[in-house]
Amino acid sequence: MAVLIRTRDLPAERRHDAWRTVVCDTLGPLDLKIDPDAPLRGEIESGQLGSVGVGRVRTSTPHSVHRTPGLIRRDSPELYRVVLAMTGSPRLAQDGRYAQLSRGEFAIYDFTRPYELAYDSAVQLAVFSLPRDLLALPSGSVDALTAVPITAESGTAALAVPLLHRVAVDLETYRPDSAARLSTVVTDLITTALAERAEQTRSLPQDSRQRMLLLKVHAFIEQRLGEVDLDPATVAQAHHVSVRYLHRLFESESTTVAAWIRQRRLERCRAELAAGGTLSVSEIGARWGLPDSAHFSRLFKRAYGMPPAEYRCANAVR
Repeated sequence: MAVLIRTRDLPAERRHDAWRTVVCDTLGPLDLKIDPDAPLRGEIESGQLGSVGVGRVRTSTPHSVHRTPGLIRRDSPELYRVVLAMTGSPRLAQDGRYAQLSRGEFAIYDFTRPYELAYDSAVQLAVFSLPRDLLALPSGSVDALTAVPITAESGTAALAVPLLHRVAVDLETYRPDSAARLSTVVTDLITTALAERAEQTRSLPQDSRQRMLLLKVHAFIEQRLGEVDLDPATVAQAHHVSVRYLHRLFESESTTVAAWIRQRRLERCRAELAAGGTLSVSEIGARWGLPDSAHFSRLFKRAYGMPPAEYRCANAVR
């Protein structure tokens, strides 16, 4: 991410003006309310994940930012923004609702309407800017959810929050092609988490519903790779779909369900072999759902060009 401002790099007497410029001109148009005598400490970073803007704000100085009717008339980009509380407890107000976010919660707000985002103590925020047409929900559905906390306790939000946090931390490490794919995943997760919150999942387009189901299936498989009896029928039953429909979902991945499970098991084994450790090759295979050591060795050699024991030795030499 590009650092827009880091207050420790500036003389104390310039920090307030510089922070206001970044907040009001670069991220805005916004208004800033802050005690002029308060020592200002913080940092603002900005980057891009495909079509999704990503920002990170850290500050220990209480203040608030406002989107006023006058500023909206001046310039009104067609954006939704999602704020994730990484640390601290920011307060978001819009449409007569007030959300006091706790760590790991997020909320959406409409940049075309007045709002207030305030910090009474130290916070670290991730802010995602999404063009309005990226959210596959009717605008009225989103209007009913502005300044409503979305928690990570269950449902799609439980997938969304860790990913949003990771994206905000690792943004600069993604290649452009990966960033473009991730932007779709991020948008779909946010959309579906909001739809679940509004109990309007059926209003999602079919392709978005399928992508979200595929994400849930991937997460389910990843959590159960060590279970020897994990198979397409088990996965389909857990997600209340037929095996035939599950196979259709995986056609977009140019693979089959069984092949995906096998690939993910082998990749987990490969990573563990490369990392060293004290487990034997057969113990590693069994750990990831491949208890037949001869079968594991054949699969591994076919995938990586050498048996697992040889792969471990070659990695240890490096």
